[in-house]
Amino acid sequence: MQKRRLGKNGPQVSALGLGCMGMSQWYGTRDDVESTATINRAIELGLDFIDTADMYGPFINEELIGNAIKGKRDKVCIATKFGFVGSLEDITKVEVNGKPEHVYAACEGSLKRLQVETIDVYYLHRVDPNTPIEETVGAMANLVKQGKVRYIGLCEVNSQTLRKAHKIHPISALQSEYSLWTRDPEVDVLKTCRELGIAFVPFSPLGRGFLTGQIKQAAELSENDNRHSFPRFQGENLKKNMLIIERLNEIASQKKCTTAQLALAWVLAQGEDIIPIPGTKRRKYLEENIASLDVHLNEEDLQHIEKIIPRDIIHGDRYIEDMAKLTNQ
Repeated sequence: MQKRRLGKNGPQVSALGLGCMGMSQWYGTRDDVESTATINRAIELGLDFIDTADMYGPFINEELIGNAIKGKRDKVCIATKFGFVGSLEDITKVEVNGKPEHVYAACEGSLKRLQVETIDVYYLHRVDPNTPIEETVGAMANLVKQGKVRYIGLCEVNSQTLRKAHKIHPISALQSEYSLWTRDPEVDVLKTCRELGIAFVPFSPLGRGFLTGQIKQAAELSENDNRHSFPRFQGENLKKNMLIIERLNEIASQKKCTTAQLALAWVLAQGEDIIPIPGTKRRKYLEENIASLDVHLNEEDLQHIEKIIPRDIIHGDRYIEDMAKLTNQ
């Protein structure tokens, strides 16, 4: 398994991680048996960077992972997040709490559910607009001093916030959405991460499944699939976005790989400091994703992809308004 370093002074982890949110919510029906088998298969194949959050479920995703890694703790790097209060099933009612007392309480809850003594990477899921980032990160730094957390990270923050936080305690990883259909981090955040020696961890590197080429119309998604609420999966936006898949399919055919593998290979090719965490709850797709590490894109390939799939080709906003206001803080 290829390895990449999690920040300037962080540990080496598998070049590809495993996002576990979809195992417990948002993308259709749960299957804890297959999800557990997927986590175990990942570990067998050397994929050791496992990503979760207290709000996935909420709480049940951490419990799932805690049970799955029993007896294998030394083989995995566990990343989890805190900050959201409420249920992601109704984003209009979700609040963000970054107050120190919540930092400590949330960490204790995650440690218990994960059944571990130390969290490898502890992220602030979103910035609390009512709490200075210095206070939140200061509390996270205390957790490092106490031995309950090894490294700390942030999610979906802008460069200014990242710099403020990094002055309080070294930030090892920044997690934000990044893929061929979400290029926002390229504007500024990626440059700041590289300047400060912070690893960049893209979530949804497959565009919430769209870049796999398996979704042709919204009707194919189950009724309880939250992608129905995302503007890019709706009506004319989805139809127009299918042009991306047509263009990716052509290149994937030339490279003798799947469309999903090509999309992941593109993210991986953006820098050795980038560690994507595609999510899946099935072993079949896990193995397909890992095979993307063998898809090599040279400079000519990357320039070709950039030419036929430019940043501004995407139709529809990334999030609905209530979710969008929680990003880039």
